[in-house]
Amino acid sequence: MPRFSYTATKDGKTIQGSAEAINREAVIALLAKENARALVIKQEAGKKDLAILNRLLGTNKVKLKDMVIFSRQLSTMISAGVPLPRCLATLEAQTTNKYFKTVIQSISKDVEGGISMADAFAKYPHVFSDIFVNMVRAGEEGGILDEILKRVAAQLEQDSSMRKKIKSASAYPTAIFVITVIAFFGIMLFAMPKIGKILLDLGGEDAKLPPLTLAMLAISNAMKSQAVLIIGGSIGTVVGIKWYISTPKGKYNFHRFLLRVPVLKDLIRKIAVARFARTFASLMSSGVTVLDALESTGGAIGNKVIEAELRAAAIEVKNGKQLSEPLSRSKNFPAIVSQMLAIGEETGQIDTILVKVADFYDEEVTTVIDSLSSLIEPIMIVILGGVVGLIAASVMGPIASLSKNIGT
Repeated sequence: MPRFSYTATKDGKTIQGSAEAINREAVIALLAKENARALVIKQEAGKKDLAILNRLLGTNKVKLKDMVIFSRQLSTMISAGVPLPRCLATLEAQTTNKYFKTVIQSISKDVEGGISMADAFAKYPHVFSDIFVNMVRAGEEGGILDEILKRVAAQLEQDSSMRKKIKSASAYPTAIFVITVIAFFGIMLFAMPKIGKILLDLGGEDAKLPPLTLAMLAISNAMKSQAVLIIGGSIGTVVGIKWYISTPKGKYNFHRFLLRVPVLKDLIRKIAVARFARTFASLMSSGVTVLDALESTGGAIGNKVIEAELRAAAIEVKNGKQLSEPLSRSKNFPAIVSQMLAIGEETGQIDTILVKVADFYDEEVTTVIDSLSSLIEPIMIVILGGVVGLIAASVMGPIASLSKNIGT
């Protein structure tokens, strides 16, 4: 666990010290228990490098499967009347994820110290999302924490199922694409130079090679002579694009670009609608206010453009309008969503109606993913065959021509 050095004030005096904690927020909480207020908190250098390495290696991540198990088991134990500290101690002992174990341990200490579970969860935003925290807070306030945790687990399972479908559909096309790229670079860097030398040896210095063959040889020579520059440039480009996408402006522009790509834009919108409907319904049924539900739901959709639309809708709702009204003017939410939402607002059954909308769009997403998978696979095979065929044509053409010359 990282160690932090701190400077704080207590009873009008300045104190200094160090403490081991999962993050800076945990140090602040520890100091607050001692009636001290943090002024400066710094992570000690020796531990900082390890923390950075852990982030790069992904060791400070909690899998969705672990979160589902955690939510369901915690719900079951709370429903059975087991005290919270004992619930958390049991879950801490059962989990195999070392990072998650330390998180649960810290949460357990906070709960024993009188902090609400929602506030304890909120200290770890990379583990517990805003939606998770808000639903738990609503469950604590309403005395239905066990039921809320069941809903959270169901929501996480839906997200996990969606991700598995997308990964499954993209696995084969991705493999074909990687094979195509490796095969192209391998042939152009190692095979084409030797083939070109053989063709020139057979035809002599005055041999006239077809334009396609000359073009392929020129590309091969350029790739071989500028290999370091090409590889460095490619890596730099990928790193630069990733960095840009990680910035708020870059992520927004990237998400806006995705919403303009044919076929892909429909899939993204349907996934966003399904997530919005199910998440918003869960929050509303848990007693979360519309504005808080909109704020939390926007961050869970996964697209900054659509999230911005929901924020704009929240402003109109704050000014007294029904949510269905701004959504009816949305470019990304289908008309059926605003119409169904309007019916829910009139009947007071928003959560029930939105769950049905979410189920409908989950099926739509499955259908689109299946159709995309069946469409992309033959396209990738044709591309792979086209690359191999192009290289073969550039080689076999001059060989056939030279064999005729030799025959005559």
